[in-house]
Amino acid sequence: MPNFIDGSSSNTWPKVIPALALTLALSACSTSAGQTRDDADRDSDRLLVLTTFTVIADMAENVAADRVDVASLTRPGAEIHGYEPTPDDLVRGQGADLILENGLGLEAWFQQFTDRVDAHTAVLTEGIDTIPVASGGYEGAPNPHAWMSPDNALVYVDNIRDALTELDPEGEAEFAEAAEAYKEEITEVGAYLEAELAEVPEPARALVTCEGAFSYLARDAGLTEQYLWPVNAEREGTPQQIAAVSEFVRDNDVPAVFCESTVNDSAQRSVIRETGAAMGETLYVDSLSEPDGPVPTYLDLLRHDAEAIVAGLTGA
Repeated sequence: MPNFIDGSSSNTWPKVIPALALTLALSACSTSAGQTRDDADRDSDRLLVLTTFTVIADMAENVAADRVDVASLTRPGAEIHGYEPTPDDLVRGQGADLILENGLGLEAWFQQFTDRVDAHTAVLTEGIDTIPVASGGYEGAPNPHAWMSPDNALVYVDNIRDALTELDPEGEAEFAEAAEAYKEEITEVGAYLEAELAEVPEPARALVTCEGAFSYLARDAGLTEQYLWPVNAEREGTPQQIAAVSEFVRDNDVPAVFCESTVNDSAQRSVIRETGAAMGETLYVDSLSEPDGPVPTYLDLLRHDAEAIVAGLTGA
């Protein structure tokens, strides 16, 4: 089978931002045209596109065809749900020509951020068939982790293409060509996952994780989803959660469970002790790694997670 890896909170916006610090920061970065620009985000005089987190920054770079500069507000490894923007982030926002956000409530801080900057914004989950959160006080709210689905990622790419074309109409053909090539690579990951999991017997076709961030991926791959806590839960890894997941793993002979890179895996290790299931490789969701890390690009993230899930559920 192909080896993709080798082949390729509840915090909210601070209520008060020190006015003097913000004024000084904006003044220091102003251009003669009255706009603000962070030189670190720009390699040239090209248009600047900011994104809320690293995953969609990488997606945008793949569609941008070197016509615009792309940068993420948050850094690799950052927890995106409860991120608290800084005055420097506001400066960068003032210098942007476009800001791309995930939407679906992922960036709880984003509305208050954009209220303070003038840049145009685009929501990349427009057109996604959403899945509601099932438990944990978030019942009915859409699960925001839509990019974890290769199928949904194609919608993201189309929305990025359209937003960039609106920003830079002369680049329409280049954006379209880059988007189609990128979508082909994403589709390959989804096809791999579906094919490799086809032989996993029911009811062991289950994806058991710490956070409920894999609803869309599970839907794509025909897996039952089970998790310890829902999106951005205030109470994580309670005895009740551990007991419920342990019972599910035992009853369905699930061979492996998983946890994400940005959360504590101690509760999932309790499930392992209770059930004898294996701990699968760490999964990546909300953030890419540094360039020398395991998932420096979105395709690397998808491929890593697909291989980890296949290995855990098939014993390969």
